[in-house]
Amino acid sequence: MVAVFNKELLSWYLLTLKLKETVESGVSTPQASALYRSEQAYLLEHHVETSATREAVVFEPGPRPEVSEWVINIGEKLEQARQEDLGSSWGKVSIYKVPQYLKGGDNKAYIPQIVSLGPYHHGRRRHRNMDRHKWRSLYQVLKRTNQDVKFYLDSMKELEERTRACYEGKINLSSNEFVEMMVLDGCFILDLFRGAAEGFQQIGYSPNDPVFAMRGSIHSIQRDMIMLENQIPLFVLDRLLGLQLGYPDQVGLVARLALGFFDPLMPTDEPLTKSSRDKLESSRGSTNTLDSLSGQGLHCLDVFRHSLLRKGASPKPRVWKKQWSHVCRVADKRRQQLTHCVTDLRESGVMFKKRKTDRFWDITFSNGLLEIPRLLIHDGTKSLFLNLIAYEQSHLDCGNEITSYVIFMNNMINTTADVGYLHYCGIIEHWLGSDHEVAQLFNKLCQEVVFDINHSYHSRLSAEINKFHDHRWNTWQATLKHTYFNNPWAIISFIAAVVLLILTFAQTIYGVFGFYNPSN
Repeated sequence: MVAVFNKELLSWYLLTLKLKETVESGVSTPQASALYRSEQAYLLEHHVETSATREAVVFEPGPRPEVSEWVINIGEKLEQARQEDLGSSWGKVSIYKVPQYLKGGDNKAYIPQIVSLGPYHHGRRRHRNMDRHKWRSLYQVLKRTNQDVKFYLDSMKELEERTRACYEGKINLSSNEFVEMMVLDGCFILDLFRGAAEGFQQIGYSPNDPVFAMRGSIHSIQRDMIMLENQIPLFVLDRLLGLQLGYPDQVGLVARLALGFFDPLMPTDEPLTKSSRDKLESSRGSTNTLDSLSGQGLHCLDVFRHSLLRKGASPKPRVWKKQWSHVCRVADKRRQQLTHCVTDLRESGVMFKKRKTDRFWDITFSNGLLEIPRLLIHDGTKSLFLNLIAYEQSHLDCGNEITSYVIFMNNMINTTADVGYLHYCGIIEHWLGSDHEVAQLFNKLCQEVVFDINHSYHSRLSAEINKFHDHRWNTWQATLKHTYFNNPWAIISFIAAVVLLILTFAQTIYGVFGFYNPSN
């Protein structure tokens, strides 16, 4: 019971009642209990009598006030937070929304422009034209397999809860809408994969089909399908393909089809040949990687990332033994300078050479020779790298290999001259308008990226390069070479000067010797 004589104390008291009710119902949190105790202390401090001393509430004359709306909202939000905290399975999330701090105003790199897959961009007006082609793909699947659509809907209904858990946050779709979306999007993806591998005409599409044909629109669709927010769990695609083939429990086949479909997006100028694809599958099969993809609920972007890191062990990151060795830092020029730019390295004697390998991230350094694999840059490279970085930033079970490579190249490229020299060495090949656009691309890729400099994928390599750069003797040798041996005429002039200097020195010696020892 409480005697209240002003509106301010009444509001505090109502809030206290609400929190007390929450505590007594057994759904409170430690924070709520602490807040309740602080409210009781406030009332006692202001000489407000509580139910501990009286049994009834005595108010000033007038109608009894209702509980304010904002107090009710607080209780509802606390209850919602409790349900989310109890029902959430954060470890199952694998398809994330790109954090706003990574976008930096460039939403086009993360938002699909033609086709939406999954719930994040479902139902948007810009994608409605492609939705009718999804229905065409479902019709073709039912026609080829002679199956009823209810067969697919029932199967996806069984996977609904598991599929929802793969997405971050609450999905505002009813059960029927969500299952329909999975069937439509999944069949659409599988027909693209199978058409690219077997031929679109072989699976029932016309050569003049506006979507299911090897035309320019396929390349735009590929870029949309590799975006982080535009993914379908791999186990859903495995189940749908298994239903089409008559083997519902098969796994791994979709991942292999995805490798072939996304091969044109590889940032190398070497296509994935059949032999290299077989080696990749065998190497991944030896570690059960393909089988584990479906078990972990991963997606096509994850498969593509694994294919980028194929064939060969990744170098171990160097762990720096300092007090701040486990602190994540923001990757910018002031705090993430892993190594120097190309111009500075050349002045210290570092030589650059193109390395013959399709593992674009596999950079080596030995005796002043820095070998970098060739990198192909096109108009889709920016979106590709940004989504790979966003995935590595969001998924805790993911390494930082791609992020480390991009930051390394960002440090190497400061100006147009750096890009021009790498292009001269055959390391960078681009289809952009100028070298200046390439420099801007790398300088903008790593803005606001959360990155641990001490556990960098290329930290050991950077340490070796910096050690060579800081050695003064290497700088003196490079200066001599650049000044006197940069062209054949300079070499001839230097040799002539040395010979003249030797002859002059010899003439001086003989003159002095003759002066002190005159001949008879």
